Amino acid sequence: FQFLVNCSHKLEYIKLKKWLKERGFENTNLRPAEFWETGRGLMTKKALQAGDLIISLPEKCLLTTGTVLSSCLGGHVVKWKPPVSPLLALCTFLIAEKHSGEKSPWKPYLDVLPKTYTCPACLEPDVINLLPKPLKKKAQEQKMMIQELFKSSKAFFSSLQPLFAENTGTIFNYSALEWAWCTVNTRTIYMKHPHRDCFSLEPDVYALAPYLDLLNHSPNVQIKAAFNEQTRSYEIWTNSQCRKYQEVLICYGPHDNQRLLLEYGFVALDNPHSCVYVSADTLLKYFSPLDKQRKAKVSILKDRDFLDRTTFGIQLGSAANNSVFFKHFGSSACWRRILLGDVTSARNEQQALGTAAKICQFLIEETQHVLLQISQLKRDKENLKTHLALVEMLRSEDLRILQKSAEILCNLNLGAA
Repeated sequence: FQFLVNCSHKLEYIKLKKWLKERGFENTNLRPAEFWETGRGLMTKKALQAGDLIISLPEKCLLTTGTVLSSCLGGHVVKWKPPVSPLLALCTFLIAEKHSGEKSPWKPYLDVLPKTYTCPACLEPDVINLLPKPLKKKAQEQKMMIQELFKSSKAFFSSLQPLFAENTGTIFNYSALEWAWCTVNTRTIYMKHPHRDCFSLEPDVYALAPYLDLLNHSPNVQIKAAFNEQTRSYEIWTNSQCRKYQEVLICYGPHDNQRLLLEYGFVALDNPHSCVYVSADTLLKYFSPLDKQRKAKVSILKDRDFLDRTTFGIQLGSAANNSVFFKHFGSSACWRRILLGDVTSARNEQQALGTAAKICQFLIEETQHVLLQISQLKRDKENLKTHLALVEMLRSEDLRILQKSAEILCNLNLGAA
């Protein structure tokens, strides 16, 4: 992506780079910039070839649970029973350091972190209601998880009172925890740390990586990323090319758009991993109520985890592959074998394609209806515009996939007729 504005001259980035340099980070190539499609990111000052090192961030620059333990919070974390999770330790540290303002040694990093996030947990209920059913359920679970974490951490937050002049209740409030949780969830790199007894048994696999976390995601690039024990640095190597003055992109993983929105708060256009999930209740609507084996079929589908994994995909032919799944609803007497991938009769094949086409059409109409609701809300609710635009993008991508799938199914139906 071509950059719009070079941000290197901005004071917050000058301070961040000076702070990183003091911790041993040498960066001559990457520059912060604003990009048309991805927003803030890093551009390269020289062309990159496959096999080039993009960035090498020394251990001293990484914020981990080790950082928390060596801070003034450390003693309180070690003493607290039952032990806090590594995630809560990092969240607590971020809130405390942000509150410290000028006094925090991490201030140059904290100043470039987003002030707000667009993860589903931060969305208004009106906006969450517009998400596809499977994602809406996960978004509500995400919200509840943060609420539970807040409730269960109140006593621990109170125990930190000796460190603060102000009441800990005002410092460690819900919105502060939500911000810290989103910071950790959207920005940490995977880095396994040995278990310490002062933490709960949840895996300690987080590290916040200043500057490196400005790199944006693309599903179309390949990278290698890991902590290098020899250089004691976290390194990212590219397997793709990148032209001079272009945005350097990395891949967060082969995620579909629902997962990207849930975990990172954004949607990728033309994402090859994109798919539209069919919720269990939508599927069950298309089981014939006259089918004597309906209960048994549902039970087998549940056991094999098919009810939550039915999708219409984006690659050509994946709608056809999905129609294979719809064979599971056929009325053939040997449907158990069908479930395990055996050959089916032409009649059964056509019935399955017909069912797939009906479900696809139902989802197209539902998606179009939601897109209409979104355009209405965008006019009425100015304050929700950014969040609505995000859901609109997700739903528009869904519509594109469904329309393509409907086209493929129609051709298959004609071929089978």
